[in-house]
Amino acid sequence: MKVIVIAPRGKMGKLITQIAAKREDMTLTAGVAPKGRSYVGDDLGTVAMAGKVLGVPVVDDLNDVIDDCDVIIDFSTKEMGMEVLELAIKHKKALVCGTTGFTPEEMERFQDAASSIPMLYAANTSKLVNIMNRLLELVTQTVGSELDIEILEMHDQWKKDAPSGTSREMGEIMAHALGKDLSDIAIYGREGASPRKNGSIGYHSLRAGNIPSSHTVYFGGIGERLEITHHSYNWECFARGACDCAAFLAGKEPGFYTIKDVLNL
Repeated sequence: MKVIVIAPRGKMGKLITQIAAKREDMTLTAGVAPKGRSYVGDDLGTVAMAGKVLGVPVVDDLNDVIDDCDVIIDFSTKEMGMEVLELAIKHKKALVCGTTGFTPEEMERFQDAASSIPMLYAANTSKLVNIMNRLLELVTQTVGSELDIEILEMHDQWKKDAPSGTSREMGEIMAHALGKDLSDIAIYGREGASPRKNGSIGYHSLRAGNIPSSHTVYFGGIGERLEITHHSYNWECFARGACDCAAFLAGKEPGFYTIKDVLNL
């Protein structure tokens, strides 16, 4: 499988490049940087600190290299992500996108793309996070209507969107299990006189230092509570999952795929 990595100097793009370079089922054909970066023209292996020269370039125009790939892996920015999506559709290339912060209208464009390309969107590519999602669904389906649900998510100081895409997905899973829409029951933070509204899902976002990612869902009952938590120590688990997602798309027909398809959840 021939792979292009978007933003290979970013925290995720760098790790994805490093892991893909070690896989026997993948060949890296290019990295695509934001326009004007000083490392454009350098070797992808050097830019991503892969420990070896890969013999492929970093460019700043996806158009120049897109025809020589099978799949694109994009964990860049929402602005760059939309540009990548349009080019993937135009050139009929499979796309794995893990960028978050898109508007509902932008997410619809990803859904629409599935009619012409294999499209896999995953707000979180960690195996354990997605197993956690199944546990959240089970608890909510079983006793969710009896409990107060609160989500605390932590990320580094550079994360732009809040709440995180992962916690939004968790909320959507639990809201669906309750037979509701998340937009109708989500409460974001509290201040002053703010009693808890029955049936709501509370969100709290912490941004500090270089915290990689942490999500805890609290199910509060009377006299007891259940906490389900995932901590990542670094971003490697997400990068490995992203490469697994790309490998999953090999030979797939156009359609909208998720990490659940990859993990058979």
